[in-house]
Amino acid sequence: QVRLVESGGGKVQAGGSLRLSCEASGRTFGSGIMGWFRPAPGTEREFVAAISWSGGSTYYADAVKGRFTISRDNAKNTVYLQMNSLKPEDTAVYYCAARLVNTIGRNSYDYNYWGQGTQVTVSS
Repeated sequence: QVRLVESGGGKVQAGGSLRLSCEASGRTFGSGIMGWFRPAPGTEREFVAAISWSGGSTYYADAVKGRFTISRDNAKNTVYLQMNSLKPEDTAVYYCAARLVNTIGRNSYDYNYWGQGTQVTVSS
């Protein structure tokens, strides 16, 4: 079992920055892909970003590429999402997710464990 707890959400003006954190506990943290998702029209949760177990490979949705950076610190069992140049359309609850295998997954059903989410609100 893996427990994921997100933090770092909040309210920011357009153009601002936030850094989300996701701390994992339970079974080995560093063995699989970690990802971030957010709700979107027509889908329960859309892919935002993901990172391999070593941190050497990262993946981003087109909507956030160049603005968001995902990273992880396996010694701290934590994955981060640095969000810069935020836009009002980035407003959402952001969910951290853990996938038990180290191959990329861009769909919510690819992930085995989920956090409770953290709210990000971007005002114009």
